Amino acid sequence: MSTPAEPTPSMEPHEILTSLGACPDAVKWSKKYRSAKSAWANCERGDWLLWLAGKKAGPVGDERRKKLVLAACGCARIALPIWQKRYPDDKRVEVCLDTAERWARNEATLEALQVSRINCSSAASYAYAAYAASAAYAAYAAYAAASAADLSKTLAQCADIVRTFYKEPPI
Repeated sequence: MSTPAEPTPSMEPHEILTSLGACPDAVKWSKKYRSAKSAWANCERGDWLLWLAGKKAGPVGDERRKKLVLAACGCARIALPIWQKRYPDDKRVEVCLDTAERWARNEATLEALQVSRINCSSAASYAYAAYAASAAYAAYAAYAAASAADLSKTLAQCADIVRTFYKEPPI
């Protein structure tokens, strides 16, 4: 069995996604685009964009990950009001998101972020938003928080947030 090629901007989007192990739905969707730039600009799935950015952002703690964390926190903040409404006195998720953003701006240590994430992880299911801030799956938190009717809108919102941090596809 051969190892997939490292993605390059000259590859078609479906080739890039296949080489990185993307889900079949994303690969299928991307076949209508001839360039990564075009697919990136037109994708309305923030979870897919964060996934791709996460694949290219290096390991946890890497400087390249800071832009990813800011994008992920922006997406996770979409779900934050739901948490705050259900648990108005529980500030763990908000503190974790704030700490993650501070880490990405060089205002907090990675250790502080890890402690905040551990403290938050015991908060019910919406704490996933805080985990997402450091793990690059924040769109999934917003996805989980959205009602079925709002799902497409929420994912599109997340896609726009990701593109504010990544103007070009991170290939």
